Amino acid sequence: MGRQIYSEKVDLIAKAREALLSSVQIYNNPLISFKTESFIVLSMIAWTYLLHAFYRANGVDYRYYSKVGRRKKYVRNPDGSIKYWDLNECLSKSDCPLDKDTINNLVFLIGLRNQIEHRKANGLDSYLSARYQACALNFNYYLKKLHGEKYGLDDNLALSLQFSELDYSQSAVIKDKEGLIPQNVNSYIAEFDSKLSEPEIKSERFAYRLLFVKVLAKRKGQADRVIEFIDPKSELSKNVAREYWVKEETEKTKFSATLVIQKIKEAGYKNFGMHQHTTFWQEHGGKNPDKGFGTMVVKNWYWYQNWIDYIIGELGKRASS
Repeated sequence: MGRQIYSEKVDLIAKAREALLSSVQIYNNPLISFKTESFIVLSMIAWTYLLHAFYRANGVDYRYYSKVGRRKKYVRNPDGSIKYWDLNECLSKSDCPLDKDTINNLVFLIGLRNQIEHRKANGLDSYLSARYQACALNFNYYLKKLHGEKYGLDDNLALSLQFSELDYSQSAVIKDKEGLIPQNVNSYIAEFDSKLSEPEIKSERFAYRLLFVKVLAKRKGQADRVIEFIDPKSELSKNVAREYWVKEETEKTKFSATLVIQKIKEAGYKNFGMHQHTTFWQEHGGKNPDKGFGTMVVKNWYWYQNWIDYIIGELGKRASS
């Protein structure tokens, strides 16, 4: 790598690190009320610089241009400067170095940014925090993977101190805030999630979730840590998980009617279309809330996996009778 290229790469990495650290600092600041908006904008800038550094180091021209014969004609901004790839463009390239779930996380945040642009994002700070956390952790992972361990942010990202206890009662507060989320954002989240498979939804690259359980210190030194990590295969972990699932329902993957039909066809029922699906749910009370086959999000109905399984089961009975 030439000296100039190396220098430009290092400069881009420095800008990327600063933008990401700024996004986390603002999000963790208790005096800031526009956490989501600030985090998304700054983290998108950070990822753009990070990928620009990767493409620069690998000799990829990450500027917009068209070919005129053998020559490149570069697209220019209103001020005359050459226009560089935005994050969407960086992610769309076949040689983009990011894994699918990390890309899903970033595409989601880009779309969310577009939804909340020029408007207040009420209720989102806690509701989507798992996706913001994944974004930050993914950034640190790829910062080190693509450019070296020395650039890692491990020593800079610490746990925020809280003014309220982390307990189960807080979940009710978060659920209350969901009612403040604008309808267009609610619809966007549901529509985006409905297109992801269950493994994609559960991937820690897409949303990083932690389970907090209050414990009494049983040994010296343990009382000094806010978080105590335990082996997920241990008996303690299994007991915690059992107690948790009794109290809290999992976030179910939601499917639009189009995706339901697609999955039914993939199961071998090629003639099952929109008309058949509408007739089916009308006959079987599919939208009866008591049956738990789906839920209404704003003005659109979304189906759960158990509805797809139910249809396949019923169609199977018809075929064998």
